[in-house]
Amino acid sequence: MALCWLLAVPVAVRRAWPEPAYYGALLIGIAVLSVQANRLMPTVVVALAIYPVASDLPVRRSAIALVSGLLVNGGSLLVSMPGPAHYSNGWPDPVFILGAAWLALAASWSLGTAARTRREFAAREVRRQAEQAAADERLRIARELHDVVAHSMSVITVKAGVAAKVLDKHPEEGREALRVIEEIGRGSLTEMRHILGVLRAPGSVPDSTPLPRLADLLGEAHRAAEAGVQVDLSVIGTVPDSMAPAVHRILQEAITNVVKHAAPAHCQAGVSVADGRLRISVVDDGPGQRVLPGRSGGHGLAGMRERALLYGGTFEAGPLPGKGFGVHASWEIP
Repeated sequence: MALCWLLAVPVAVRRAWPEPAYYGALLIGIAVLSVQANRLMPTVVVALAIYPVASDLPVRRSAIALVSGLLVNGGSLLVSMPGPAHYSNGWPDPVFILGAAWLALAASWSLGTAARTRREFAAREVRRQAEQAAADERLRIARELHDVVAHSMSVITVKAGVAAKVLDKHPEEGREALRVIEEIGRGSLTEMRHILGVLRAPGSVPDSTPLPRLADLLGEAHRAAEAGVQVDLSVIGTVPDSMAPAVHRILQEAITNVVKHAAPAHCQAGVSVADGRLRISVVDDGPGQRVLPGRSGGHGLAGMRERALLYGGTFEAGPLPGKGFGVHASWEIP
């Protein structure tokens, strides 16, 4: 009877120490089966003890524990049984008892293994989601940085060229070009500080400067005009606040592409909200070929496409018949 009570110890500690508890249950089970005919209790305890082994330990160690249990528990059961003459049907009864014990042990091990597999899958899914979130955030930061830097550097490069040519003969025009460069540089630094605020250490206070909104498009048109691109801007309807930053960035990048590849040129940029759809159109009269062979390019178009698809919209960009280049995006407004 004392040995039977001792079987409760592995059951009590099997969660804290799975492997010692399991092998302890096997040893105590051998002792119980050697002194009395109670074959059910040792088998049940061993089956209970193998579950945390299978759910918490690596597959190889839990498989070794299963094989050990099948051999030790099965051998102990066979040794504790009387000979065939004791049973009316000969050996079928002992075989049934041994099969039931092995089935219980294997079932408990299988349930534990399934629990471990589910837990590992859930952990992998959490890591995958965290990695995806980090990748999305890096992509968002890269898009924002590209939009800010590409637009600003395009205008700064054009104005710097103007200043270099006219500074001696027309100092007023040269100083105006330098003023524009300073103004755009300051604005770009402000935007970059906001974007990079997400990279601050935990607990630091991020920059509260708002990201550019649709209302800033007049400033973009003015800066494009200073770089030699005349922009006719029209906004029809009310753009939802949630989509305004994306609309602003797509228009900004499209106008930047005109400045980089088509200046001097004339550009028509429009935003319209009608019939449940938001549409963006930027068309210029410059050359249609924008990416020269052998040169890197297309990052701006890729960024615009990603922003459009992010909201479930459509995006098209390409040369127009004759000359010119067009960028078109549209979304269904929820």
